[in-house]
Amino acid sequence: MPVAEYDLLHHGDQEVAAGLVDLAVNVRLAVPPPWLRAELAAALEDLAVYPDPRAAVEAVARRHRRDTSDVLVTAGAAEAFTLLANAFRPRRAVVVHPQFTEPEAALRAAGHDVDRVVLSASDGFRLAPVPPDADLVFVGNPTNPTSVLHPAAALRALVRPGRTVVVDEAFLDAVPGEPESLAGNRIPGVVVVRSLTKTWGIAGLRAGYVLAEPHVVDALRAVQPPWSVSTLAARAVVACSRPEALVEAGELAVRAERDRDHLVAGLGALGVEVAGAPRGPFVLVRIPGAQALRMRLREAGYAVRRGDTFPGLDGNWLRIAVREPPVTDEFLATLRRLL
Repeated sequence: MPVAEYDLLHHGDQEVAAGLVDLAVNVRLAVPPPWLRAELAAALEDLAVYPDPRAAVEAVARRHRRDTSDVLVTAGAAEAFTLLANAFRPRRAVVVHPQFTEPEAALRAAGHDVDRVVLSASDGFRLAPVPPDADLVFVGNPTNPTSVLHPAAALRALVRPGRTVVVDEAFLDAVPGEPESLAGNRIPGVVVVRSLTKTWGIAGLRAGYVLAEPHVVDALRAVQPPWSVSTLAARAVVACSRPEALVEAGELAVRAERDRDHLVAGLGALGVEVAGAPRGPFVLVRIPGAQALRMRLREAGYAVRRGDTFPGLDGNWLRIAVREPPVTDEFLATLRRLL
């Protein structure tokens, strides 16, 4: 499909409306946990002072056992993609699709041409080689919307002299044990992008960070708007990086995995094709005529994410967020009736 035919700026929140059960947005918690809300409320006393992200940088460095020079705190992962698009001048930028469309949208907005490597559903969206002359490569892990977790070895194999590989790990803290992560080591040529919004229910706050070699961090900081990370976002980064928060995140990930398996089993019982081997808190399904089905689901009270705005997918795909079993069971009963 030509570039113009994909709406790269369409996101799951645009599917949601009052009165609909939200299965379109991948934010797991409806509200932040009480301890995080209390921490943010306490920070309101500091809003007259300009933001200072140093404590957040130190917290992230401790959490991943990296040097502080490897860390840049950002206003969510989306800001990181914009900074990368503006800091780099690639000869050939490549985005591995289907994946979150914001990296490609940011590259195009910055005036870059973008080539695509489109993975195949026939082999479970397994990672494929990229053009040898690509010098800036974006890939998600686990990938949104496919929910596929690529092996760390396959990601490392993309690295070569003169190339920067950007790995979007926005959903990796939702995978128990965070397997296949590249966040814990300084790897030449690798940039890791992380988000805190999905696990902790703070999409409206915008909190994330980049892990990279110091010269990359410096280049990104040079194009980052002053004070783009608010006081509340910086405080959230500190709070969500503490050991006790990491334990809770691990527990949430185990629960999400169990809930996802419940959803996948229910979809299988209906004969619905689930793509690949999903590892994230969402699944990608292929149903002939999915666009019409999506509208019927809206009429029945459910919002799901359309798939045809992701390069490499068409109108037969839907992404469904993982929710608690009672919500899933009601959804599956509705889906059974509509199918």
